[in-house]
Amino acid sequence: MNVGRRFAGREDMASIARAAFGPDRRLARVDRLRGGSKKGVYRLAFDDASSAVSYVWDESENYWPASPGEAPGDGADLLADASGSDLFEASQARLSALGVRTPRVYLLDRSRTAYPADIALVEDVRGGTLEKQLQRGRPAAGPILERLAAALQVMHQYQAVRPGRLAATAATTTTATAATAATAATTTTTGQHRSCEQIVLDRALADLADAAGRVGRVAAAHEQLEAATRKLAAAVRPRARCGLIHGELGPEHVLIDDQGHPVLIDIEGAMFFDIEWEHVFLELRFGHHYRQLRAEDLDEQRVRFYRLAMHLSLVAGPLRLLDGDFPDREPMMKIAELNTDRALAFLSPGGGSGPLGGPG
Repeated sequence: MNVGRRFAGREDMASIARAAFGPDRRLARVDRLRGGSKKGVYRLAFDDASSAVSYVWDESENYWPASPGEAPGDGADLLADASGSDLFEASQARLSALGVRTPRVYLLDRSRTAYPADIALVEDVRGGTLEKQLQRGRPAAGPILERLAAALQVMHQYQAVRPGRLAATAATTTTATAATAATAATTTTTGQHRSCEQIVLDRALADLADAAGRVGRVAAAHEQLEAATRKLAAAVRPRARCGLIHGELGPEHVLIDDQGHPVLIDIEGAMFFDIEWEHVFLELRFGHHYRQLRAEDLDEQRVRFYRLAMHLSLVAGPLRLLDGDFPDREPMMKIAELNTDRALAFLSPGGGSGPLGGPG
């Protein structure tokens, strides 16, 4: 499906580059980077051999439809696809205050005078992704995983009393250390104060209904999968606090700087939520490398419930994305097929059991 998408070019970026760096650095080339589904990501190359990256939050760059039951931009579902310059600004400020590395921001422009969308110019971290390091079996990946584990520990120990997105007004002034990590942080909420497990349950049931309308095997097992989902949710005990999580931290969302430090990107979805949700995603995306990121004292009831919910999300979500004209279609189909198998495995004896990072 062709929706007449408009992508930025060199002339579009020239005035943004001048605003950030002045007139002495000439913009030589602009390349749109592949893989983004929520915002445009461009590399800007200058005549002095330096470079920067531009983020463009434009509807033409966003391939995601609204989640079931959600109006675009209403923010009601914390597990919906997060995008926007306000979320980026709040997340970048809070993570930086915690000492967690993200690309440095040169310019954030919401005026829409130079370009008809919110736009940011940030550091170009040129060491590649952690995903590439792991695929090539590079020895340097081990220390990088250790540093990433330390950063995640800092984030997950920084807590709030209820789930919510980061508040931009508080993010610019908040600092945290190990001594202050237990202090409640400011969050934004929908006003209903739903628990993490209730948010996950509501989303899982919506994803299940959506997936059942698209995948015959899911439709045939709809009742059993719904019963399993509700049973796992009912076993979760209430909890008073939740930690700061990235929300979608695969190895492709970790860049490596020139000193070998991990740099988190695609941070708009950062929020206060159960850290088990993050660890279930880490386990899926890092595979056997997850053992270096694994945390102690995770709630195994939440882990089992969130595993099934995550699989349902990773069936329905990619297939919703493919309703549109997202170009990299084959990987999305493979994700949906693999997670269909994993969700249906929960209907077998012992399905979804086992310690996180293990064979379960």
